[in-house]
Amino acid sequence: MYQRTLLMGFIRAHILHHASQPDGMYGSWMIEELKGHGYGMSPGTLYPILHRLEKDGALKAEEVLVGGKIRKVYRTTEKGEELLEMMKRYIRELAREVLD
Repeated sequence: MYQRTLLMGFIRAHILHHASQPDGMYGSWMIEELKGHGYGMSPGTLYPILHRLEKDGALKAEEVLVGGKIRKVYRTTEKGEELLEMMKRYIRELAREVLD
């Protein structure tokens, strides 16, 4: 139980980080990115997280035409940027304390 709660926080931070990049990110790319870091993530797990972050005002989605297909690209909002910066502060502080 605690492992899942902890991992979900890291996953949210990872999502916000990539969504804050100039090109934003999209769901299927994020699934592969998370897999590359050892997180087994299915669309049925990721998309509710993205939708919740969008509902909470941390992300905004924009439909973009890519290769003849509509892709939903997620980017952070101002609120999402603030949340990401707060998470970074906590992660840095925790890492200094735990890893030193």
